[in-house]
Amino acid sequence: MAEAFNETVLPAAKAERYAAVAEEIAAVLEGEPNLTARMATVASMLAASFEDYFWTGFYVVDPTKDRELVVGPYQGTLGCLRIAFGRGVCGAAAATRETQVVADVHAFPGHIACDSRSASEIVVPVVDGGGELIAVFDVDSERPAAFDGVDRDWLERILARTFAA
Repeated sequence: MAEAFNETVLPAAKAERYAAVAEEIAAVLEGEPNLTARMATVASMLAASFEDYFWTGFYVVDPTKDRELVVGPYQGTLGCLRIAFGRGVCGAAAATRETQVVADVHAFPGHIACDSRSASEIVVPVVDGGGELIAVFDVDSERPAAFDGVDRDWLERILARTFAA
């Protein structure tokens, strides 16, 4: 796998790196049906590929709780264990089923500070082949405004390819 990629480069270069990582992820996961293995692999490969990825992982819909996420496979410092739908950036993504790109997490209403070093965040809803929300994919950065439309488009594409297929 290629070494970590600094996201402060031009969007075209970042998109090229995402395209390469997307192909690497697809190749590694080919034929693997286990959801946890798929999530762990995606989190690991993306975290290792982008320098600005400070915390990278999944919050999984808990089938035993009403509208609650529980931490799943991730890379980084300790994550929050549980997040209610509608609470913080992850909860907003789960409740709305829309990707949340937050340039300044400290200005986001109801932000949950799992790690005070986090400055910006992107959270992408993850749906299965039947259209059911199964998780959200969360990436935090210590750099403000680390994420943009390139990140949103490529993460949505990678996650749809990996979990909705």
